Amino acid sequence: MSHILLGQTLTFIGNPWQMPPADAVQHITHGAVLVRDGKIIEVGSADTLRAANPDIPVTDYGKGLLMAGFVDAHAHYAQTAIIASWGKRLIDWLNSYTFPEEMRFGSAAYAHAVAERYLNLNLANGITTASAFCTTHPESVDAYFEAAQKRGMRMLGGKVMMDRNAPEALCDTALSGYEESKALLHKWQGVGRLGYVISPRFAPTSSETQLEAAGALWAQFPDALMQTHLGEQHEEIEWVAKLFPGHADYLAVYEHYGLVGPGAVMGHAIHLTDREWGALKDSGASLAHCPTSNTFIGSGLFDAQKAHDLGIPTGLATDVGGGSSFSMLRTMATAYEIGQLRGNALHPAQLLWMATRGSAQALRLGDRIGNLAPGFEADIVVLNLSSTKVIEQRVEGADDFWETLFPTIMLGDDRAISAVWINGKPA
Repeated sequence: MSHILLGQTLTFIGNPWQMPPADAVQHITHGAVLVRDGKIIEVGSADTLRAANPDIPVTDYGKGLLMAGFVDAHAHYAQTAIIASWGKRLIDWLNSYTFPEEMRFGSAAYAHAVAERYLNLNLANGITTASAFCTTHPESVDAYFEAAQKRGMRMLGGKVMMDRNAPEALCDTALSGYEESKALLHKWQGVGRLGYVISPRFAPTSSETQLEAAGALWAQFPDALMQTHLGEQHEEIEWVAKLFPGHADYLAVYEHYGLVGPGAVMGHAIHLTDREWGALKDSGASLAHCPTSNTFIGSGLFDAQKAHDLGIPTGLATDVGGGSSFSMLRTMATAYEIGQLRGNALHPAQLLWMATRGSAQALRLGDRIGNLAPGFEADIVVLNLSSTKVIEQRVEGADDFWETLFPTIMLGDDRAISAVWINGKPA
């Protein structure tokens, strides 16, 4: 089935971190997107596409901005209900909020209810793909993927592997974590638009035997992704040093167990040594920048400029529920503010890149999603660039496209999401 969407269009034709940012984007004021059978066939001027396809149904979004759907590189869907929980450091936050909530996911009914809510909130905020940690319960994985499959979404996720330093009722074992993860991988990997991600939570909650098992599982299935956490807070880094003596640094623990390489997605990566930066560059691993989480839990300021200067694939992430918002607009705004604190005023094109192309590349989906371009899957978000009175009055004084767009990045929320298309169909 074919359809034409009308509005402004935004397509990346280059990487705004490697060239003048504005030159990396093709913006068409009166644009159109031709969609057929779940794929983007053509992007061009509205007059040209309509004239060439007079019999195809049309949806006109006026001045709405058509662009690729947002891609969330790192989230915890099981923490949906505890988002915005008050004021703890990472380890306290896990013990006070995360672990008690995740224990509820042994109930398939509860897992399904939260998975439905999580994906509805994603779509309301224009997120069309995410890579999520589930819990140690296989039921949590089934619920997540079943909800995604029902919506036709391209979603990634996996069972948390965690066999120590957590409540006993929430822990698996090295053996059960391996076997359950492998069974879930066989069950869900490549089904529809779904992808399984091997997911040891982070080094402190996995024994050496479990990390070894996770590395062995990934070696058996190298086409799967592997996600974990790295260098989020100083206390966490000190804890890792005590638990794994003899390793040069935090990343070295993962390296030792075969958990660093292409397809590895490291969340946070705020406090890294020079050796870790160099090893990440050489390894082909990716990073997930979680700005609202890093400010909310007081973790620190990620160096997005350095990551891109080194050529490390870097995506943007909500990190719900440590992250304080489901909105990728708010996530971009916080990334901008963190950049300012580091002395780097990120261009709107660089922020949008991380939220779309950057995350897609970090998740090894850069050839399928993350750009409004021919051949890509038709996961599309339509932004209202005058969604509130304060944004509207700012846009009235804008001199160019970027001044028109930037207020929505800084001030927008779910009200700015006019429409979402998933795999060529309106959501």
